Amino acid sequence: MKAAVLEDVEKLVVQKVPDPAPAPHEVALRVQAVGVCGTDLHLYRGHGNYNLDGQGRQIPLTVQPLILGHEFSGVVVAAGSEVKDLKPGDRVLCDQGRNCHSQNRWPLCQYCASGDSHQCAYYQEHGITGPPGALAEYIAVPAVNCLRVSDGMTSEQAALVEPLGCVLHSSDRVERARGRYNFDGDEHIRNVLICGAGPAGLLFLQYLRNVKRFEGLVLVSDVREKNLEFAEQFGGTPINVKRQALPQAVIEHTRGERIHYLIEACGNSQIFEQMPGILRKQASVLLYGHGHRGRDIGLLGNILFLEPTLVAAVGASGGFDPDRRSTTYRRAMELAGSGRIQVSSYVTHHYGALEEIHDAFEKDFEREDYIKGVLNMDLEADARPPEGRA
Repeated sequence: MKAAVLEDVEKLVVQKVPDPAPAPHEVALRVQAVGVCGTDLHLYRGHGNYNLDGQGRQIPLTVQPLILGHEFSGVVVAAGSEVKDLKPGDRVLCDQGRNCHSQNRWPLCQYCASGDSHQCAYYQEHGITGPPGALAEYIAVPAVNCLRVSDGMTSEQAALVEPLGCVLHSSDRVERARGRYNFDGDEHIRNVLICGAGPAGLLFLQYLRNVKRFEGLVLVSDVREKNLEFAEQFGGTPINVKRQALPQAVIEHTRGERIHYLIEACGNSQIFEQMPGILRKQASVLLYGHGHRGRDIGLLGNILFLEPTLVAAVGASGGFDPDRRSTTYRRAMELAGSGRIQVSSYVTHHYGALEEIHDAFEKDFEREDYIKGVLNMDLEADARPPEGRA
């Protein structure tokens, strides 16, 4: 089969690779849609490498190339002998994280047992930590990582359930942290700032408005007018930081109160320099963005002086339903399927073949009009198994 293989930093090559060989508890999927994520860009540019050896050292791409793609949906073309609840022809979306249930490990590790599957002691992640991702014609994944998709959900929407799952998990972690200011505590969150109006920022905004039913001030900062237009459409107050300094805008909009809850979803390290001027003391800060570069860690001193509640969150971790599938992904799928949260309305770029995907990394991410890209494979083709995988 063909796959887009990241052989080195900024070296993405479409080439022939072996067909996937699903284990007895896995299914083989014909890939239908793949979201292109900021994490993919960080990996491509060498700003992050999450493939580690047993001693926590990064494994270079030149030693172990990577097939990117962790937001994906597909159609089952073959099911392993132990799979009883999926069959060829089923359309599914996928949790890319391989946890204890994914690997048939028992007893569960302490993280999977406590509902923190993204921190599984044996965790692996398709398209990120080493196992092949979905920028390929086919992929083999554990059956318990797959959720059957309803007829009313497109393959593109199904693929983009993954980033929504990450937003749900991150928001859950903030609420469990119980900082000084809360949505339902004695001292209420009144002012929220979302740094970054990319796909994650727009999902966080919709979650606050449509799920939490938060009616307070939600500021959304970015440099791109098109993104800020979506932010305003979804109920945010836009701040174009090309036109106005963020600290000044925050003080004006909050009448000097500053921010109770900051969601860092931009991956731009400059925001850490600005936090001392925009945070209320003992505010909560969700560190969601990745790929920060170019700032001295010493700048955290003035932030820590404010005693914020800093919450780190990665992936779409969560507990399991009785069928051993992810509770978080099911929640995300239901929210996306119901229309309460739009996951694809801001997709700006579509790619029709693996040979086109390099455009996303080489030029489109830098375009003023780019918000989200999706690879849409040939959905009209018959769902057929890889050669020799009937």
